[in-house]
Amino acid sequence: MQRYFVTPEQFGQDTVVLDGEDARHIAKVMRGKAGDKLIVSDGVSREALVAIASIEIGEVTATILESLEMTHEPRIQITVAQSLPKGDKLETVIQKCTEIGAVAFVPFLSERTIVQYDERKESKRLDRWRKICKEAAEQAHRNIVPKVSSPLGWKQLLGSFSGYDAVYFCYEKEEGLQLRSAAAPWLAGLEPESSAKVLVIVGPEGGFSEEECEAAEAAGAVSVGLGRRILRCETAGMVAAACILYESGEMGGA
Repeated sequence: MQRYFVTPEQFGQDTVVLDGEDARHIAKVMRGKAGDKLIVSDGVSREALVAIASIEIGEVTATILESLEMTHEPRIQITVAQSLPKGDKLETVIQKCTEIGAVAFVPFLSERTIVQYDERKESKRLDRWRKICKEAAEQAHRNIVPKVSSPLGWKQLLGSFSGYDAVYFCYEKEEGLQLRSAAAPWLAGLEPESSAKVLVIVGPEGGFSEEECEAAEAAGAVSVGLGRRILRCETAGMVAAACILYESGEMGGA
């Protein structure tokens, strides 16, 4: 069943109003008609099964049939920090990690970032990243739309570590501690049903320098490997997120 995210203000007592791109999608792409059922979520606390009551130009009004429980979110809240890669690779990271279960994305600049950062251009890219995130969240039947922040500098990223319960620095030269070995015991020690915030840091095409690894560890990150094979920068975040969620039991694990 098609799912749409709206603002809390669009939810009324008995109806929901969808507008803008959502209304256009319902009318033009889905060829919706009165009586068709949808799932609508405000991404915060309300989700409902609704039926289309009317379709006007730029606006769809739907009647709330049933309130739904919001049970699709993982208790381990993963933020993927991705050094800006070339081309549209970050779009792939955002789309696929949203499907997997990440709750936020933090693009950042590091020593070997190839992309020339332009704040004016990035504002347009940020809008596109957020749109891709919303569409992926709808497709994956998420209860929330993950947040995509504006790009941070390296020092800003390091300064954010205190906001997380665990920080894993994915380093291709790490030959000792692997992500599963680092995450599994920690996750097993959490109280049942308790939540935790995890930051996964992934480098650009050229990886991280040794100095960056040392700085990350000094700031509180744990340097981890992702297996014996070298992963592309757009693949590493997906593998890390899936590994952590599996070990937490979200994907049929322990």
